Amino acid sequence: MAIDTLFDRASSVMTVISFITFAGILWWAFIHNKEADFATAAQLPFDDEKEHGHG
Repeated sequence: MAIDTLFDRASSVMTVISFITFAGILWWAFIHNKEADFATAAQLPFDDEKEHGHG
């Protein structure tokens, strides 16, 4: 019976850790003002074409 309690608690802990990780990713992506970094990264494929004279 002790092993069942251990697994129940471990499952609860992993649920909380997963939620905190998810919230952290949301905070990093949307709240942390990464718009300029994302805009620069979005243009990288097109910058490569300009260097090679394709555009």
